[in-house]
Amino acid sequence: MSVFLADVDGDADPDVVVTNSGTDNVGVLLNNGDGTFAPQQTFSTGAGSKPMSVFVTNVNNGNDPDIVVANSGTDNVGVLLSNGAGTFAAQVIYPTGAGSKPMSVYVVDVGGNPDPDIVVANSGTDNVGVLLNNGAGGFGAQTLYPTGAGSKPVSVYVANVGGTPDRDIVVANSGTDNVGVLLNNAAGVFAAQ
Repeated sequence: MSVFLADVDGDADPDVVVTNSGTDNVGVLLNNGDGTFAPQQTFSTGAGSKPMSVFVTNVNNGNDPDIVVANSGTDNVGVLLSNGAGTFAAQVIYPTGAGSKPMSVYVVDVGGNPDPDIVVANSGTDNVGVLLNNGAGGFGAQTLYPTGAGSKPVSVYVANVGGTPDRDIVVANSGTDNVGVLLNNAAGVFAAQ
């Protein structure tokens, strides 16, 4: 359902990371350096997880990028820390709430420090969740921001749209046929959509 390109094995060539919702895992296809890719290595996201969205970035100040995935079937976000050379540790899960059905994830600093935080669109509970990085690659409990009754948010993007130094959240609400903007009030706290 989602694909992300990033160099995960340190050879300067972009590799493919893909969510496999039917088999409950993420796949990593390492770049051979000539436009072809090695066979997929898979990393479990848990039985029934149905991963829908993936983002790759360094979340723990290590040398290699890590994988963050939205698991719609098990109502959580999974973080797979890199072991180096394109391999990953078992995922650590962060709950997004019963029935939340997270559909999209974006990872970038929204809290005003150098550490990337997780922003997730929770389609089943009509909200966006923000999980702030603790500075060591772990994340706190999510703070929820409503997107409106029946909104069913399915995609989220984070960028500075408000003209301040802080990054804001833009969300696609499939149930109410609109786009919502949540402005960052600083330190990772957001105004109402």
